[in-house]
Amino acid sequence: MATNVEEAETTILCTSKQTRFDIKNPVYQELDIEGLNITVTSGPSKSAVKPKGKARADGLELLSNATLKLKAGVHYALIGRNGTGKSTILKAVAQKLIPGIPIPTRISILQQTDADKAAAGDGSVSSIATSTAKLSVLEQVIDNATSRNEIQREIDVLSAAIEGQTSTLAALRAFRQLHHDRMKRELFILDKDARLRSGTRGMAARKALTAFEKKIAESAERLAEKDEDLTEEVIQEETQAASDLLVELQSQVEPARIADIETRARNILTGLGFPKANFDKHVSTLSGGWRMRTNLASVLLQPADILILDEPTNFLDLLGIIWLEKYLIQLRDSASNPPTVVLVSHDRDFVNAVCQELIILRDQELAYFRGDLLQYDKSIKDKQLYLGRMKDAQEKQKSHMQNTIQQNIKQGKAAGDDNKLRQAKSRQKKLDNRMGMEKSANGGRFKLNRDLTGFHTTARAEIEIPQDEKGVSITLPQAPDLRFPGPLISLEKVTFKYPSPKKTTPPAPAILTDIDLTIHTGDRIGLIGLNGSGKSTLIKLLTDTTKPTKGTVTRHPRLRMGYYSQHAVEELQLLGMAEHELTALALLTQDINDSTDGEDKLDEGEIRGLLGALGLPGRTASDVPLRKLSGGQLVRLALARLLWKTPQLLVLDEITTHLDFYTVTALAEALSTWNGAVVVVSHDRFLVRRVVEGVRGEEESEDGEEEEEEGRRRVVYLLKGGG
Repeated sequence: MATNVEEAETTILCTSKQTRFDIKNPVYQELDIEGLNITVTSGPSKSAVKPKGKARADGLELLSNATLKLKAGVHYALIGRNGTGKSTILKAVAQKLIPGIPIPTRISILQQTDADKAAAGDGSVSSIATSTAKLSVLEQVIDNATSRNEIQREIDVLSAAIEGQTSTLAALRAFRQLHHDRMKRELFILDKDARLRSGTRGMAARKALTAFEKKIAESAERLAEKDEDLTEEVIQEETQAASDLLVELQSQVEPARIADIETRARNILTGLGFPKANFDKHVSTLSGGWRMRTNLASVLLQPADILILDEPTNFLDLLGIIWLEKYLIQLRDSASNPPTVVLVSHDRDFVNAVCQELIILRDQELAYFRGDLLQYDKSIKDKQLYLGRMKDAQEKQKSHMQNTIQQNIKQGKAAGDDNKLRQAKSRQKKLDNRMGMEKSANGGRFKLNRDLTGFHTTARAEIEIPQDEKGVSITLPQAPDLRFPGPLISLEKVTFKYPSPKKTTPPAPAILTDIDLTIHTGDRIGLIGLNGSGKSTLIKLLTDTTKPTKGTVTRHPRLRMGYYSQHAVEELQLLGMAEHELTALALLTQDINDSTDGEDKLDEGEIRGLLGALGLPGRTASDVPLRKLSGGQLVRLALARLLWKTPQLLVLDEITTHLDFYTVTALAEALSTWNGAVVVVSHDRFLVRRVVEGVRGEEESEDGEEEEEEGRRRVVYLLKGGG
């Protein structure tokens, strides 16, 4: 995966345990891979030989001796903090870089990054083509599902050769060229298989590769064979083979089959929010968000054994998210041979509705939990409570035993009583060797040889209380007083419509009509609605980047506003690509130095403190270039660029897009207790409920109390029909 022209290529190195037995598993929806190690290195791999020992430490290790286990037809959610490598692990699965994934497995993937770009892969991995200039949205989705364009190209080549009158050998030449091109694609797959396997099976794969390379060489010789060297029998035989291949290809694109696929494609596009008028638009004319929806439709339409969706709810409105929920649930319940689904999403409600099991990525390991996020959080709290009580009780027991041992030693030495000394020694041995876990994971009595693998010096495992996985702790600086009262922003009878491009054309319809909206200090305002309902236009009016056609917009003269744009991360990524060495600390320092307001200047320690409070501590802020920060880290940097001015109003437009749900929870908690006003534009139902409505769910607070502060107004507005 090349990051840019000058930067070295990033290589994903994967190793796993492989049995020496050739076990055939016909269920391609299942994976059971043990001893999995995944390391990401900067720079191409020097050889095809897999790393051993210290070679693994040359890059960033994402997984160490993990187990990847997928059951057929089950829907999984992969959860973990930003920057732990979730997207890279899914990419390694999709490209079959992990030894143990059968080559025939059909894997479709929607990647989180770069909606406009395709992920390179072999024919079994769904890759969204970048050359979409000549294809409409509907044609692109169908082509990705059926390879119709490639099949049609082969049909055109064979038809022209067979029906043309240019040469009697044209059909033979076309057939040989197509056959050679197909063999080269098959060679790529065999080469990958030979590189990934080891031992006896690796030797067999390399022998198969060598034998196939000889066939490729023979095919190349046939391509270069002169006309006069061809016998009549060969010409007749291969001309007939070309005709048979043409018939086979034509059957694959017959109208009845394509019509059925087109109907399904139209239903999927409609469900994802595409207006029917846009089906015939060229993909190249779409924005990044609509291209991502096109990619998602392509992935959903393709036949797959394993379906991987990395942040599929990005760029979807609420109706699109709900439709996707129902589609995936129906796919699981109604299909005769449903695919295994692995998805990553920050949307808690979406994960809880769709997924049956969780895969928890933590400390370079994969753990599994059957249930949703609410049940997982509750199980963690129950386990913390149970183990905490066990540890407290054991600490009291240890203290009592230690006092008893000291008394026995003292009495034994004073009286010369060897029994007392032996008793003290026996109790000390028990204290050192047999204290720890008393129950196994199944609730039975703990046994060392069954419940604790490997070599240990004690007969009990230590009581380890699981720590909360809350991502980062986010702290927002307090908003300053305005000195005199008044609303922060007031919109009165505001109407907005775009001007007509020409005087002869009819006037454009109003996007917003007679909008009244007042925002006071401490208010929590939520804006929801379908894409195109006017949310972005209203945000532009609030942030003074657009003037109303009618009506008035009034702002408090001392108001400081922080506006987080939904394109903030993409803008920072472009800035990082333009200046390769630019860091978060350097960029924020530059922003502060360029500010004209002298009283807002911060020194380096204060800047580092702000970045650290938002989850960019130490060397992450000062040493890591912007181009190497994850999407979630760039969100935090964008927030820091707003918060150093200590605003009284935050306008947040789709801020959760690049965050993991641990960080979404931390951000929601910080915004809920902040003393300034917040305007939230989001399709994340959890964020709107928590920040705007002030609802605390079971997963956040056992008190179940809603936060109601005096004077705080909580309103959710639905934008529809311009009102």
